[in-house]
Amino acid sequence: MAQGALMADRPMIAVVADDPGVLRRLTEDLGSRFEPDFRVVGVSSLEADDAPLAEPESFAAVIAAAELATGSGVDMLARVRRRSPTARRVLLVERGQWRDHPVRRAMVLGHVDGYLFVPWQPREQWLYLPMTEYLAAWSRTQQPEVFAVTIVGRRWDNRSHQLRDMFSRASIPFAFHEPDTEEGQRALVRMGVDAAGLPAVQLLDREGVADPTDLQLIEMLGFRNISASDLDCDVAIVGAGPAGLSAAVYGASEGLRTVVIDSGLPGGQAGSSSSIRNYLGYPRGVSGAELTSLAVEQSWLFGAEFLLAQEVVELGVSRRQRRLVTAQGGSVTSRAVVIATGVTWRRLGVPEVEQFLGAGVFYGAAGSEADALRGEHVCVVGGGNSAGQAALHLAKQAASVSLLVRGDSLTSSMSDYLIRELQATERIQIRPHTDVVDGGGDGQLERVVLRNRHDGSTETLPTSALFVMIGADPRSDWLAPLLARDPAGYILTGTDVAGLPSWPLERAPLYLETSVPGVFAVGDIRHGATHRVAPSVGSGAISIQLVHEYLALPD
Repeated sequence: MAQGALMADRPMIAVVADDPGVLRRLTEDLGSRFEPDFRVVGVSSLEADDAPLAEPESFAAVIAAAELATGSGVDMLARVRRRSPTARRVLLVERGQWRDHPVRRAMVLGHVDGYLFVPWQPREQWLYLPMTEYLAAWSRTQQPEVFAVTIVGRRWDNRSHQLRDMFSRASIPFAFHEPDTEEGQRALVRMGVDAAGLPAVQLLDREGVADPTDLQLIEMLGFRNISASDLDCDVAIVGAGPAGLSAAVYGASEGLRTVVIDSGLPGGQAGSSSSIRNYLGYPRGVSGAELTSLAVEQSWLFGAEFLLAQEVVELGVSRRQRRLVTAQGGSVTSRAVVIATGVTWRRLGVPEVEQFLGAGVFYGAAGSEADALRGEHVCVVGGGNSAGQAALHLAKQAASVSLLVRGDSLTSSMSDYLIRELQATERIQIRPHTDVVDGGGDGQLERVVLRNRHDGSTETLPTSALFVMIGADPRSDWLAPLLARDPAGYILTGTDVAGLPSWPLERAPLYLETSVPGVFAVGDIRHGATHRVAPSVGSGAISIQLVHEYLALPD
């Protein structure tokens, strides 16, 4: 098929294979499910004499056989990534070839996003389901067809960034317009808000709200407000990251009256992860936002109640009751409490850079800003998994990504599969032993000054954005001095509490139980936590078993 034949208005699914039978059957099966939303084409090659791909921006997915007459399918998909970074790259895998298959190395290095089995019957399980996941992942890199929320604000205003980050973490599709654009002006008219009330927010076709608080946004989304009332439950969970949501699912599913309280929207730090590939049951990876969104829905279906945009500021204890007081004046009385408040990003501490917070300087939040940085030069500071995932996500849109690492290597702080994928991504430059010491710009970040930790030399690097992920501090200050903590502020539990004078009972503390009986700590807030999603989810589930044990104990 000629290259010109590949051009079409609709996003394209291209199948590349030498076997005419596989090519015909696969394109027919894909066409029967995904036409007319996508154009499905089958070709023997996407390239001719190493010529550039035709219309690479039109590809939603490219599916290739491992071996082609023109060379390796993996190499071809790697070239697709350079020209069309948002396209899903899928390798065909012959069933029964488990040993030394190229897809294993290709996925580790980031050359492909996933695979399809040949043969692919039953189609509903082995073709349509994974292809739907790939196309859904691709669609998240595109402008959504329908926006649940419209925001009008100044792009480099910190509150505008906070709103974009909030809705992005919650997987709520939103449109953002600046007020001096035609779209922004029309949106303000529809909202009934003038430019003095920015940022303005509108949910669907309802009346707009000028400069809404987080609590107003939560009420717009249909969640409950207890700012002036009290609530009783069996278990109150403070924090709605993976650990807290896991506790909510198990608590509600096992018949406990379960309330989840969070100072923002669900997701925690995991909500900013673009792809979690080492989580059990997701061989092709899952975004943090998708994982937490599904967990919220799951726990809600079991009966958990969510109190969002409400910060807990006090924990009170009286016999078998635990009382949580929010900054808004409401309270939740519970028989047991699970603390899952997690950690917050550590600050860079460079005033010349911090002044651009929300105007090019971001903590976490790579997912919400990636699309706006298409074709720009950006930096990520950090050497952990979150920093690596942010760099990979940004590289799909940005012209270049500089990963600034304080240490001499990534091996002690980052998963091996992420390191390999970073090294294989041409748009990413890893810069070890580097500090950010200065920055500047006219109203927004335009440059940073870097210092080499080995020789002290400095360099000014032009950049449009700086994402800072240099570790985290536990969100536990509000629990001092009631709960015992380690010197860094992480909450002590279980055997670490047993020998403390503050432990009030003759029985030993339960695993995950804090120095206050009936109060448990899970996830990243706990001393000794591994700061990975799977262990956090596991600790949340275990905490509910311990809550049952605690509630069964005699007074």
